[in-house]
Amino acid sequence: MSAFMNLAEKAFSYITDNQDRFVSELTEFLSFPSISSQESHKGDVIACAKWLANHLANIGLESGLIETKGHPIVWGQAKGGSSKKLIIYGHYDVQPDDPIKLWRTEPFQPCIRDGIIYARGASDDKGPLFAHVKAVESLIKTQGELPCDILFLFEGEEESGGTSLTDYLSEHKDELSPDAILLSDTAMYDRNTPAITYGLKGLLAFEITVTTIEHDLHSGVFGGAIRNPAIFLSQIIAKCINSEGKITIPGFYDKVKDIEFWEKENIEKLKFDTNTFLEQAGTKQVWGDKDYSVLERIWTRPTLEVNGLISGYAGSGVKTIIPNSATAKMSARLVPNQDPNEILGLIKDYLNSICPDSVELSISSPFSSANPIVFDTGGPMIQKVSEALKEGFGTEPVFVRTGGSIPVVNAFWNNFRKPVILMGLGLESDGAHSPNEHFSIDHMIRGAKSSAYFITNL
Repeated sequence: MSAFMNLAEKAFSYITDNQDRFVSELTEFLSFPSISSQESHKGDVIACAKWLANHLANIGLESGLIETKGHPIVWGQAKGGSSKKLIIYGHYDVQPDDPIKLWRTEPFQPCIRDGIIYARGASDDKGPLFAHVKAVESLIKTQGELPCDILFLFEGEEESGGTSLTDYLSEHKDELSPDAILLSDTAMYDRNTPAITYGLKGLLAFEITVTTIEHDLHSGVFGGAIRNPAIFLSQIIAKCINSEGKITIPGFYDKVKDIEFWEKENIEKLKFDTNTFLEQAGTKQVWGDKDYSVLERIWTRPTLEVNGLISGYAGSGVKTIIPNSATAKMSARLVPNQDPNEILGLIKDYLNSICPDSVELSISSPFSSANPIVFDTGGPMIQKVSEALKEGFGTEPVFVRTGGSIPVVNAFWNNFRKPVILMGLGLESDGAHSPNEHFSIDHMIRGAKSSAYFITNL
């Protein structure tokens, strides 16, 4: 056995031997309701950050909090035996827990059933984040020092669109200067197949509000003679996308490039299971542009979605009114060559062109935006992480793109121009952002082993 494999095997044994303790620590980590988007949980976010920084100190790292205008950044670092430097990213904040009534167990009282841990943040992103922390612990405890310099940067604003970490990276890029960045805020392909994500969609999130009258009106006195803003808003949204899923906004697709031949071949090799996909979605039929396969629609084609509709009376019982205004929360997922600001301009131009003068139309500035990004699947770092995932999971990883967006990935790439490695450890079916979010303990352990192998081989 080579010296390298001997070091990796020692780390693997440590992870296996300490699995029960790792799960107990993760349970404590998940108990913090670190909901960054709600002011009422600001204290919980700070408490969670302090717990995480203290945990990093306990495993042998220098650690602390970087105070920001928003929530603190948790950092932890240790010098290694080589000149290489790896930044490991994650986020300790979580999505809101509502609707509470759909949770089978309390979202911040972690519950383990059949090797799965259920809690808000289990898969997004505390469980995957913790796998890397345990990987580093295993190397410190079995080798005495790390093979390379490690810097953990864990943010508390990912789920609320904050910019504290991206600002920090820009301000300190010369001193940070990593050789690679590793994160696990993406997913495996399926429960048995690890994945390296090489493409993320861009994001544009905004609101549309239409106002037709100064105040709510009696629907019996004015109904049929006064334009209802909720109906009108639905009508103009329906004009943005047709029944086949094609977006009808002029110019929307102008800069969209077809995917490369090897990507089409790769998608075919993945043998996407539509039935499993429908089961995960809780529906009976796929929908969308029939010119493209389901994975092509999700990974490589832009989308326009309504995320929420707000208008009129929503209390118990009936209130027969014509509301004075209606609002739609919307988002677009974008692909390479599409600029979020340019797309927002196209949307504004189109909606203004179909909106009569009698209706007041307002479109907000972006609440959040990110450019799409696609990475090269070649290079030594990708080869090393591929080897590491195969060692950890016992299966050759596949290359995937995703319909999701991770704005901080763009910040890492734009500031450092070094490989950003997206090592998926959770599953798309883990219920991130949904009730009953969960994460496989086996995936955490295998992820920790993969991470330890990668760091040792860096």
